[in-house]
Formats: sequence, structure tokens, C-alpha cells
Amino acid sequence: MSSVIASRRYAYALLTAADEGGFLDEVTAEMDVIGETLAGSRDLVRVLASPLINGDRKTHILEEIFKGQVGERMMRFLSLIARKKRAGILGGIASEFKVLLDEKNGIVNADVTSAEELSSEQAKDLVNGLAAYTGKKVRARMGLDSELIGGVSVQIGDTILDGSIRHQLQLLRRTLSAEEA
Repeated sequence: MSSVIASRRYAYALLTAADEGGFLDEVTAEMDVIGETLAGSRDLVRVLASPLINGDRKTHILEEIFKGQVGERMMRFLSLIARKKRAGILGGIASEFKVLLDEKNGIVNADVTSAEELSSEQAKDLVNGLAAYTGKKVRARMGLDSELIGGVSVQIGDTILDGSIRHQLQLLRRTLSAEEA
């Protein structure tokens, strides 16, 4: 089984158990701590992924690192992950947990790229338009790319909405080239 599929399954199981048990907020905060810790320590990721270190040792390492930061339920989950030889995908589980939580809450992430910085009013209008388009709440990350010349390009998952002048010029160029042929 690929690590992405396994990460998603463990994250789904954790999310479901936390939601049904009424401790979803606690688990969400703890998964944020775990995700941030793993993102900040390449050495920890290597240790957890190493087949040379047994599950008991990995459990001990995780307990030492997260003691006082996560509750007993999360410690049991981390111990289970280590015993099942899945500690190496803990970062993936944390990432997938966020994705699944967003899906549950009806939130989509949008990467918005514009040629110039959008005013707060323009950004608000764009987010509202995207929310109407998707039917979900939109969490937008704004970025700049002067090569767009003007306009905005938005990526939501696999969908790209490109209203940039650069894109419009490319379409015009293709149309003119096709007419010449």
C-alpha cells in the first residue's frame, strides 16, 4: 500500500474517532503540533522512517518529544503508528488530517496569483466570488507574479482559472496561428 493511501486511512480513522468521541478540537490542535514539529526537524523524520529503529524505540522517541504537548489519546495513536511500522508516514498523516478536516468543514484552498498586490476589497470580492463558484468556504493564499502582466490566476485543487493577460495573449496567439495554417 502506498504511503499516501496509508496516511489517508490513518488520518481518516483518527478524524472519525475524534469526531464521534467529541474531542475533535483537541486532536486537531495536537495534529498541528505534530505536523509543525515534523516539518521543522528533518532528523526526526529520518529517524521515524528508518527501518533500523524498532517500533518500541520509535514509540519512546515520540513520547519524549511530544510529552506535555499532546494528550493520552494522541500518545496511544502515536504508539499504534510506531508499532504498526508506520511512524515514517506520520508527517503524511498530519497533512492528510488537515485535508480531510477541510473537506469535512467545506473548506477549499485556493492559490491566487496576481500581477500586482490586490487591495483588501479586491481580495474580499475575489474570495466571495470563488466561494460562490465552489459552493464552499475558500481559504486563499495570495501571491505575486509580475510575468502575468495583469489579471489573476487561481488554482483550486486541480482546477485552474486563468484570467491573466499573459494567458489571454497566449490564447490569441494560438487562435491567430491556427487561422494562418
